[in-house]
Amino acid sequence: MRDRRKGRKFGRETGQRSALLASLSNNLILRSAIVTTEAKAKEMRTVVEPLITTAKAGTLAARRNIGAVLSKEAATKLFAERDRFAKRNGGFLRLTKLDRRKGDGSPMVKVELLND
Repeated sequence: MRDRRKGRKFGRETGQRSALLASLSNNLILRSAIVTTEAKAKEMRTVVEPLITTAKAGTLAARRNIGAVLSKEAATKLFAERDRFAKRNGGFLRLTKLDRRKGDGSPMVKVELLND
């Protein structure tokens, strides 16, 4: 039974799973839009949205916390573009459903950062 169990495992161990989510988050911030599976996108949302909210503060502590998850390039870009999210209180990502993947039929989505 899955009562009170949060998050998806993706058939990976903890370190691999956190590396996957960090990599997806980096690519999303650097490119502003990526295509991935629906499950990965929904799980990545729980990582990226708190990072953006933290970046809006702009403090040194916020930079250090974000630097622990994102690469230096992605963190720098996130802080450079933090005014882009100033008017929003949440919901910084848009998930647009695409066709299923040809190989295994997995539902795919396009994840993009909203402008404002």
